Amino acid sequence: MTGLWEQIAEATTWIQSQWNGRPSVGLILGTGLGGLAAQIEVEATFSYAQIPHFPRSTAPSHAGQLVCGRLHGVPVMAMEGRFHYYEGYSLQQVTFPVRVMKALGAGILVVTSAVGGMNPQYQHGDIIILEDHINLIPDNPLRGINDDRLGPRFPDMSQPYDRALISQAKQIALRLGIASHTGVLVAVPGPNLETRAEYRMLRTMGADVVGMSTVPEVIAANHAGMRTIAFSIVTDMCLPDALEPADISRIIAIAGEGGKKLEQILTQLFETVLKDA
Repeated sequence: MTGLWEQIAEATTWIQSQWNGRPSVGLILGTGLGGLAAQIEVEATFSYAQIPHFPRSTAPSHAGQLVCGRLHGVPVMAMEGRFHYYEGYSLQQVTFPVRVMKALGAGILVVTSAVGGMNPQYQHGDIIILEDHINLIPDNPLRGINDDRLGPRFPDMSQPYDRALISQAKQIALRLGIASHTGVLVAVPGPNLETRAEYRMLRTMGADVVGMSTVPEVIAANHAGMRTIAFSIVTDMCLPDALEPADISRIIAIAGEGGKKLEQILTQLFETVLKDA
């Protein structure tokens, strides 16, 4: 059985045989961000099934392909759809594409997701710029023997999200007149949504939003020395005393509406910040 380093090398070599570009930014597009992918000047597109050692995306509304090209002049490698722990994958598998992005040259990771809002100041469709997180997924992408070629044994996580990028994203949202907040994400294993008691617990722990992704990828990116910024769209309100049954079709629709606002922020971020990063 080949090790992680060798698997990354195989995937990287295969992509390089099909595409001669070099990404400076890796982009993970969650629910509702298909419109941003349409803005990419595509140079190559690969189904996850084509790429050695890539898992398969099974989540609803996730296209399951890697798009390579330029986004507003910035060389990017974008995942249309991600992998989740609840799909049965280990977090090492979930974060494998981040490793490949880094190996191909990406120094920045931009992550997006749909989340449940537990902060009563939030509303449906609000954009949350993550400033910290809590990992409650019972796994870690760094578990096991550490390969020093990928990163240190004990990576520091005092600033998992790049403060300069957060500040610039907040300024962009303010100029555009788009409601945004900085907040803390708690990652849970899923796939079921939480109970009233669990929402109370998570809010008491200090989380503003809850989701089933993002944190593993951010841990791997920090381990690899990448600068990271993450955005979440509040698609449902998870207030224990006013909790309503989850409507997945409505959640996806709200993600699409919120995605239009987030696309504006990301467009400006790429045009004015990431092109020089």
